[in-house]
Amino acid sequence: MRAPWEGAARVLDGKAAASAIKAELAERVAVLRARGVVPGLGTVLVGEDPGSVKYVAGKHSDCREAGIESIRVDLPATAAQGEIEAAIDRLNADPACTGYIVQLPLPRGIDTNAILERIDPDKDADGLHPTNLGRLVLRGSGPIDSPLPCTPRGCIELMARHGIDLAGKDVCVVGRGVTVGRTIGLLLARKDVNATVDVCHTGTADLAAHVRRAGVVISAAGSAGIITPAMVAPGAVVLDVGVSRVVDPGTGKGRIAGDVADGVDQVASWLSPNPGGVGPMTRALLLANVVEAAERTARVAP
Repeated sequence: MRAPWEGAARVLDGKAAASAIKAELAERVAVLRARGVVPGLGTVLVGEDPGSVKYVAGKHSDCREAGIESIRVDLPATAAQGEIEAAIDRLNADPACTGYIVQLPLPRGIDTNAILERIDPDKDADGLHPTNLGRLVLRGSGPIDSPLPCTPRGCIELMARHGIDLAGKDVCVVGRGVTVGRTIGLLLARKDVNATVDVCHTGTADLAAHVRRAGVVISAAGSAGIITPAMVAPGAVVLDVGVSRVVDPGTGKGRIAGDVADGVDQVASWLSPNPGGVGPMTRALLLANVVEAAERTARVAP
């Protein structure tokens, strides 16, 4: 008898899940607008990096779908530290801006940490301000009334919307970057999720052994094809969050590649595509952070 996962893995469809989230957010935005509270997402873009320009444009397109106002701050690549800091201060003080992000990377010579730490934590749409990370560490259970990291939250939400219960599951996270690896461990270990987390990185002695033990694998190493079929336990859930650029041997052109190698779909029970898996969820949960900030404002308004 064939096991239920034998054959092609089922797809963790981030595009469909993100579309549903945006529709739900649009309803919440309509309620807020009826109360006179209008959520607004701000972006600070320095320079004209094609990838960053495209990503910021996508965020504002998402805003239109959900009924959220857009506030764009575009600065030249020659902008000095003080100019960027002044833009941050304006958004901090702007009541029309509910939350905002500074698009990374910033040009050379800019103190990125100083810029990010200057953001008002309550307007931190990415959920990565040191204050908000500290709140996440301190609150291992119960509600968190502060923004959450978008990509880790998106991973968990993607699985939840496909009926995957993480309680009691062994989860192997590959990569220890702050945007995914380190922060998703905090979310997964919260009592409302209740998973057991194993975070692997370049210092892990036997990566394959760790991955093989896991019922859920979340790879955010940014190393093309690092997760091979032989490493994955039959029936495991696999999320491909990694992004790296490789040269296509057939065309000689560069292309984006994920962490998961070909063939893993024949072993796993569920697999997120890359692109089309976690990426759309990250953008949707960014909007959720903005809407939730507006809802907190509405609760405290007289």
